[in-house]
Amino acid sequence: MTEIATKTLELRGVTKRFPGVTALDDVSLAAAKGEVVGVIGENGAGKSTVLKILNGIYQPDSGEVLVNGKPLRIASARQAFDHGVAMVFQEQSVIQNLTVAENMFLGRESEFLRFGLIDKRRMNAAAEPFLRRVRLDVHPARRCADLSFAERQMVEIAKALTLDSRMSGRVTILLDEPTSVLESAEVRLLFDIIAELKERAAVVFISHRLEEVVSISDRIYVMRDGKVVKEVATKDATIPDLQAHMVGRQLHHEYYREARQTAPSAQVVMEARSLTKRGAFADVSFVLRAGEVLGVAGVVGSGREKLAQCLAGHLAPDSGELIVQGRPRRVWGAYEAVAEGVGLVPSERKVEGVVTAFSVAENMTLSALGDFSRRGVLDFARERAVAEEWVQALRIRTPTVQSLVSGLSGGNQQKVVLAKWRVAGVKILVLDHPTRGVDVGAKEDVYELVRDMTTEGLAIVLLGDTLDEVVGLSSRILVMRDGGVVAEIEAPAHGKPSQFDIVRHMA
Repeated sequence: MTEIATKTLELRGVTKRFPGVTALDDVSLAAAKGEVVGVIGENGAGKSTVLKILNGIYQPDSGEVLVNGKPLRIASARQAFDHGVAMVFQEQSVIQNLTVAENMFLGRESEFLRFGLIDKRRMNAAAEPFLRRVRLDVHPARRCADLSFAERQMVEIAKALTLDSRMSGRVTILLDEPTSVLESAEVRLLFDIIAELKERAAVVFISHRLEEVVSISDRIYVMRDGKVVKEVATKDATIPDLQAHMVGRQLHHEYYREARQTAPSAQVVMEARSLTKRGAFADVSFVLRAGEVLGVAGVVGSGREKLAQCLAGHLAPDSGELIVQGRPRRVWGAYEAVAEGVGLVPSERKVEGVVTAFSVAENMTLSALGDFSRRGVLDFARERAVAEEWVQALRIRTPTVQSLVSGLSGGNQQKVVLAKWRVAGVKILVLDHPTRGVDVGAKEDVYELVRDMTTEGLAIVLLGDTLDEVVGLSSRILVMRDGGVVAEIEAPAHGKPSQFDIVRHMA
């Protein structure tokens, strides 16, 4: 491993095992003040386990953690924080019924005690400068439940920044997929903050967006199957080489599988007529055909996320009409939408996509229990057999189909959600950021599955993780701005529009 003059944080020969899997196998890496260290790898490679050990959530089975050159057993996130290590989680750790300030200073309430009571005014005042640093224009007394997902992510980052002002020595900021829900302007702001922080801190940065890792990191560790398989200075790194080390093979040259894009049939399976939800979107009309991928592009606040919820029955419009499979939707609800053959892959999979206390098999059959029961008794053997077929078909990494889905990586959890709707036999699937927080190899699997589904005649409404993804996968693209559809652009396999063609309608 490259010698680093002053190591702020270091793992030496760390191994971590869970039942049926070795998550980390003799992993060594380090980060020093003044540098950003990127850590990349497929879902399940061990990246998040590394961060959880550094943050005291897991304990290593062997090896050691050193902070500022001294061995340290980090037993909790609070202890990590007290030793100068702060983490921004991929799966957000904010407590939604607490305020912004209460989340930022959680566990540090004693700093604001006055006569035995927490001085909320002083706590709010202490939070304000950190919120300004991340350009988040919300009141510190506002409940986090009332914020958007992206705003809550900025609260997480602001919380980590409080460590920088509190510690006199060297600190380490751990960033686990911090940009996955941020728009481009917010990403640029975060990168400005990181550049400022690295003057006084070590930064460990995990992202599946390799172009971001290359643009912000000084060194990069590549992980695969719980091991560090490559360490490289960023100046010597190329994205194709990094991808090859991550997945152990060269990636498919046709990333979005455009050659497999099928022409939609003439059959209209969904039609929106002047759908309106006050404060979200207005007068939205379109048709969706069997075998089609209809992309919806737009910035945060354009209305596309609320529209997706409406199409999947999770949100009722104030006016307008939605016709599904030739019948107007009369009752609005997720259950009714599934009965009509409409499924939703949500952006927040751990909150809405999977039941973490259930097994892989139970999650896969959750929306089709009637097909696996007889006289109210579940056929567990059939459930397992179907689940095993989908585990093989989608290359889901799990010890068994009876393992808890909470133990799977984010990309594998997303595959379980997709399998659930295939088992349920839906004809229309709304994909809300289906590759958010998913590694490059798993993305290829998702894209392959999208092409499989459209070949079989399924219709898909896609809110992509990136504009490039929307263009690459879609047959036709609706562009939304300020709650309305401002353009409809054809995107055939051999005549894709440029990103500029889309962006000029979004601004």
